[in-house]
Amino acid sequence: MRAVELRGVTRRYGRLAALEGVNWSLREGEVVGLLGHNGAGKTTAMKLILGVAEPSAGEILVYGRPPIGRHAHSLRRRLGYLPENVSFYPQMTGREVLRYFARLKGEAPAQCDALLERVGLNAAAKRRVGTYSKGMRQRLGLAQALLGTPRLLLFDEPTVGLDPIATRDFYRTVDDLRRQGTTIVLCSHVLPGIEPHIDRAAILREGRLLAYGTIEELRMQAALPLRIRVRGSWRQPEVEGALAGLGITIRDAESGDTELSGPPAAKMRALEALVATQGVEDIDVMHPSLEALYAHISLGEAR
Repeated sequence: MRAVELRGVTRRYGRLAALEGVNWSLREGEVVGLLGHNGAGKTTAMKLILGVAEPSAGEILVYGRPPIGRHAHSLRRRLGYLPENVSFYPQMTGREVLRYFARLKGEAPAQCDALLERVGLNAAAKRRVGTYSKGMRQRLGLAQALLGTPRLLLFDEPTVGLDPIATRDFYRTVDDLRRQGTTIVLCSHVLPGIEPHIDRAAILREGRLLAYGTIEELRMQAALPLRIRVRGSWRQPEVEGALAGLGITIRDAESGDTELSGPPAAKMRALEALVATQGVEDIDVMHPSLEALYAHISLGEAR
C-alpha cells in the first residue's frame, strides 16, 4: 500500500494556485525530501496530507483513505507533524506540554519521559518552556511529533535552531525510524544535510511538481557534466587528446589537482584512460550533489 497518494491535486486560494495538478505518491517506509523555494507549495502539500486543508480538485489518499471525513481521526493518530515554527504554552514545563499533547492524541502519558530523554530534554523536563532556547523548543516539537509511534512523519524545516550536535542526533533519529519502517517527509532548505538520509526527492516550483526520483534518477534527468578530480603528474599530450575526444575539458583546480569535466556517458572510458596513465596518484569522481540538481532543475542553473 502507498502511504500517500496525490492524484491530480490542485489547491487554490482565490486566484492563486498553491498546488497545480500534482501527481505524487510515497511508498511505505521511505524517506522523501520535499524541496522548493518559499511559496513553492511544500507546506500546502503537508496540510493536505494532514487533512487540515482540502484540495480544490483531485484526490488525496493517506493509507488508502481520504484524510478528511469519517476516517480522519483514526488516520491522524498514525501521523506526526513538526512545523517549522513550534509554539507551546510558555508557563508549562516540558513534561507538562508533552503530556498535554499525549492526552490530545489519545496516547499514554507514560511514554513522555522516554521521549524527552530521546530528544535530549530529560534534564530540562521540569523547566518552564518559556525558559527554553529555540533549539530546545524545536526538540520538544520533535518529541510531540513522535508521540504514539506514528507510521507517517512530516517534518517542516526540522533542524531550524538546532546546533550541529542536535542536528546530527536528529538525522540519526530519522535513520532509526526508516529502519523501523516509518514513512517520512523531510522539507528543508539545507540540502547537503538531508541528502544522505533520503530515498527520493520531490522538487516543486510554483505549485507544480518538476521532478521526483532517487538522486541517481535526478542525475540522469539533469545530465549535468561529470567532474573528475585527478592528483599527480600525469598530463601527457596523447592522454589529453584522448580525453578531449570524449568531450572532456581539463583545467587546473585551486588545490593543485586537475579537474576534468564532460558528459556523464564518458565516465567509464575516461576512468579507463586515467587508470592506465603513469603518474596518476588518485582519482575522485564528483557526482552532482542534491543542491546542484535542485538548482539545475528548479532554477535552470548549470553547475
